[in-house]
Amino acid sequence: MNKLSVSGIVAALGLAVSSPVMANAELEKLMDDPNYWAAPTGDYKNHRYSELDQINTKNASKLQSAWTFSTGVLRGHEGGPLVLPGSATGLDHDTLYIHAPFPNNVFAINLDNLEIVWEYAPQQDYDTVVPVMCCDTVNRGLAYGNGKIFLQQANTKLVALDAANGEEEWSVMNGDPEKGETNTNAPHVFGDKVITGISGGEFGVRGFLVAYNIEDGSQAWKAYSTGPDDEMLVDPKKTTHMGEPIGKNSSLNSWCAGNTDDNWSWNEGGECAETSDQWKTGGGTTWGWYSYDKELNLVYYGTGNPSTWNPVVRPGDNKWSMTLMARDLDTGMAKWFYQMTPHDEWDYDGVNENILADIKVKGKERKVLVHFDRNGFGYTLDRKTGELLVAEKFDPAVNWAKKVDMKTGRPVVDERYSTRQQGEDTNSKNVCPAALGSKDFQPAAFSEKTKLFYVPTNHVCMNYEPVSYAAGGSEYTAGQPYVNAILTMFPAGAVEDDGTNNMGNFIAWDAGKGEIKWSIPEQFSVWSGALATAGNVVFYGTLDGYLKAVDDKSGKLLWKFKTPSGIIGNTNTWKHDGKQYVGVLSGLGGWAGIGFAAGLEKDTDGLGAVGAYKGLDKYTRLGGTLNVFSLP
Repeated sequence: MNKLSVSGIVAALGLAVSSPVMANAELEKLMDDPNYWAAPTGDYKNHRYSELDQINTKNASKLQSAWTFSTGVLRGHEGGPLVLPGSATGLDHDTLYIHAPFPNNVFAINLDNLEIVWEYAPQQDYDTVVPVMCCDTVNRGLAYGNGKIFLQQANTKLVALDAANGEEEWSVMNGDPEKGETNTNAPHVFGDKVITGISGGEFGVRGFLVAYNIEDGSQAWKAYSTGPDDEMLVDPKKTTHMGEPIGKNSSLNSWCAGNTDDNWSWNEGGECAETSDQWKTGGGTTWGWYSYDKELNLVYYGTGNPSTWNPVVRPGDNKWSMTLMARDLDTGMAKWFYQMTPHDEWDYDGVNENILADIKVKGKERKVLVHFDRNGFGYTLDRKTGELLVAEKFDPAVNWAKKVDMKTGRPVVDERYSTRQQGEDTNSKNVCPAALGSKDFQPAAFSEKTKLFYVPTNHVCMNYEPVSYAAGGSEYTAGQPYVNAILTMFPAGAVEDDGTNNMGNFIAWDAGKGEIKWSIPEQFSVWSGALATAGNVVFYGTLDGYLKAVDDKSGKLLWKFKTPSGIIGNTNTWKHDGKQYVGVLSGLGGWAGIGFAAGLEKDTDGLGAVGAYKGLDKYTRLGGTLNVFSLP
């Protein structure tokens, strides 16, 4: 670690909490205090909402730059800062913690004087890690709990740092980059556990979610997305899908729990036995966001694409890729699953955030989970049982499926856009959305005041050609790309022929009805996280570098500011010395900006994204800056 300076450390750390139970209470108290931002998404429920209202619809137009900070890295900057009080960190001042893409440096900044208190600089092998990172070298943020800052490094090393001085307290390797396993997700602290996942679906990595004990980093449980029940932490008699047990006597018994290719069967002993080993490279990685319902003690998350991208070579539903999962925090045992895109043919990863909210659905107050999937459907489910309540398109351009059958939960696929029906080495054209989805990882926000969800979206379509082994496709080799598909992407207007050429929209969504309330078209995809506030102002960033503030009821633009680079980070807010601040990372990259970040030029490079976003070069360049704003 490279410490630049350490100042204001409290001699007696009596204010720093020491027990796991108290750590949970302390974190919950901090999340309830709008003066701070103590968790990656603001709270357990992923609301990304703040009760601060000093900045409001009447004065947002007066916002101005307060200060900036360069991370010194020119790759995609996702995630956002944590802001914590000295009572939590053992320092005598409020501190902002900010991270960088690979090599994942972490900075602690004194908010009184903007001095760098400490810097943690991990040592990671570039040649081992970066080549197996799909879609840029991004990192989605830090977590806090029990006096520790948690960093999930790209090389899969999970590190617990002393919040006061940046010293490493413990670390654990979460995977193996030589097998294609990396990490881009933010860790999450729920109770006395740190939750993290794994990346690498494009390398045949078998996905999992894992819980480590906050005190010493020991593993509490690990649940795979594919494979035998015991490794998936599934009880087939108790785990449900659409309210029905997934075991042998279920109507779902054409496959066993956890299979990836339907080449499993129930043997005479009543056990689920495999007849192939495809589940070992089954995908279902878990690099998105996680949420937690304390009352139900359930952790929620989504799983990614099955491997490989060529659907012809993996028949069946490919359970449990593209699935929402609910698990017990203490044991990891599965409560319910809901598979959104069975037998994925388009790379519609299901890892996007799950927002837990209490809203009216068809006139009845419900405790729900709301999920905006890459496949273009907005889902509302009962978060206790997994009952599907609403499933509607949140981008009208979506055409791969006509609707979702509410009885079975399955999408009604339009065979004209099926990449499997067209066959290997055949280009399926004008599929909407593109593989990067109607929405990728960029998190939506939920307003407690309006009961609306504010969603950054993509308005992009694609041509998708599965590649056979005979035509040059690759069989699985650990640590090597395992994609076997060629993609090109373009604005949805090119398919709809509606005269528009916008590649994104920022929308307000009624999850109880499955309706768009208002929509703001953007020239490029909206690739930043949203923030809703009690001041009736919603913030989001654009790929061409603007941070924008809009009215949460109408979408009316209140203010915008051109930052040094495209924004793919998440907007956060906090209060210091009586003044509300808004902060966002700008730094072009990620999947949409991979051409810039990695120097790619062919239209089909970056899994098709390079051609789609090449017009960005007229508006922005690479960067890496935390931009902070306030009222005069």
